[in-house]
Amino acid sequence: MSEVRFDGRVAVITGAGGGLGKSHALELARRGAQVVVNDLGGAVDGSGSGNAAADLVVKEIEEAGGTAVANYDSVSTPEGGEAIVQTAMDNFGQVDILINNAGILRDKSFAKMTPEEMTLVLDVHLRGAFYVSQPAFKVMKDRNYGRMVHTASAAGVFGNFGQANYGAAKMGMVGLSNVLSQEGAKYNIKSNVIAPIAQTRMTTGILDQMDLNLDPAYVTSMVAFLCSEDCDFTHEIFSVGAGRFARVFIGLCEGYTNTAEEGVSVEEVRDNIAKIRDPEGYVIPANAAEEMMAAMKSLKG
Repeated sequence: MSEVRFDGRVAVITGAGGGLGKSHALELARRGAQVVVNDLGGAVDGSGSGNAAADLVVKEIEEAGGTAVANYDSVSTPEGGEAIVQTAMDNFGQVDILINNAGILRDKSFAKMTPEEMTLVLDVHLRGAFYVSQPAFKVMKDRNYGRMVHTASAAGVFGNFGQANYGAAKMGMVGLSNVLSQEGAKYNIKSNVIAPIAQTRMTTGILDQMDLNLDPAYVTSMVAFLCSEDCDFTHEIFSVGAGRFARVFIGLCEGYTNTAEEGVSVEEVRDNIAKIRDPEGYVIPANAAEEMMAAMKSLKG
């Protein structure tokens, strides 16, 4: 069985000073990648900053014989995103892999959540992913190669109490990845999403009672594969954690169709809601065009 390697590849990993990002950085470096270890060095809520977290990961990589450089910019501004990618260009001359992993938490029930708490979380997760992905995408496009992995969450895909800001940002990242998978297709840029379950600084106290091995290394195995040349698919989401790996998808039901000229009444929708909701015979559109084609097929009989 051949080993998955990243020799000659350059990886940019945001939020890599600890937790999942650190695990990803160590593993990709161990397998030959040159790594930009980005971390603002702040607290879980996004406050503060410092160089120690990223520096320690770089030191660990170098002591193990790998190659890495630290970056301390925030992903939450366009300038920060540009600077993170420029660090890769200045030190290694290319970007082949991007892992959008940086994140913060400002959990609160929806009725009590402030606009600032919504904005701060969107800035780091969703806007941050955009700010770093755009300059990286341009480099990948010119090189006709790229692998992007975006760290979403079950809180976005399925919902979680007290995380309206986080869930909205994370599901937004799914939408971002879906579009990047379309626009990157002809340039051999693959874009996929993970919804991880792991014990990290951000999940301390939340997952303690689950009686599972929540080592981030389980998640890293999937991420490393998605970052590799062996990954030949795009536009997908994976639930990953504690040794379990599963695809998550958004399906389209066959639904109910009535194209009568007189229209469809509210009562008719009500009376056919079971068929509208029935998942049997679902399809998984690869893009908006395929969703429209499925609709056209039903509408034209």
